[in-house]
Amino acid sequence: MKQILAELQKLAKDKQLENKKFLDKLKKKTPKNLDYVMQEIHDAEFKRTDCLDCANCCKTTGPLFTSADIERIAKHLKQKPQQFIDRYLRIDEDRDYVLQSVPCAFLAADNACLIYEVRPKACREFPHTDRKKFQQIADLTLKNVAICPAAYNIVEEMKKKIAL
Repeated sequence: MKQILAELQKLAKDKQLENKKFLDKLKKKTPKNLDYVMQEIHDAEFKRTDCLDCANCCKTTGPLFTSADIERIAKHLKQKPQQFIDRYLRIDEDRDYVLQSVPCAFLAADNACLIYEVRPKACREFPHTDRKKFQQIADLTLKNVAICPAAYNIVEEMKKKIAL
């Protein structure tokens, strides 16, 4: 996996312009069946991909924490929400709660999530490739391709299956 992640940075950089053009076209000329095709591609990729082999998202990026996430996780940890915020979070330039640092404090040595059942919504949905109206998150997808091997593979498959 280390080799794949090392290559992913280069591959994503090499294909960034191509991917940006493709995703920009997708936003302008969205196929009617996009959600169906995306779900199919996403499901096929995650039959082959085990996130526990990678966890690069947890090691390199931090999710946004909603108020509901903070309440749920604090309760799970038997803390008051403010205690959870003080210990683990900070406010970023967009005024969102994010992790104070990465890798995630809840990432175990075996790449498992210590708060998996109550993890943030952003973590539950990552890499967001099965989201309805996928074209609305094209810019986010472009970033995720450099972080997540599955997202990279999904975009490559999209370019084969979706004629624009």
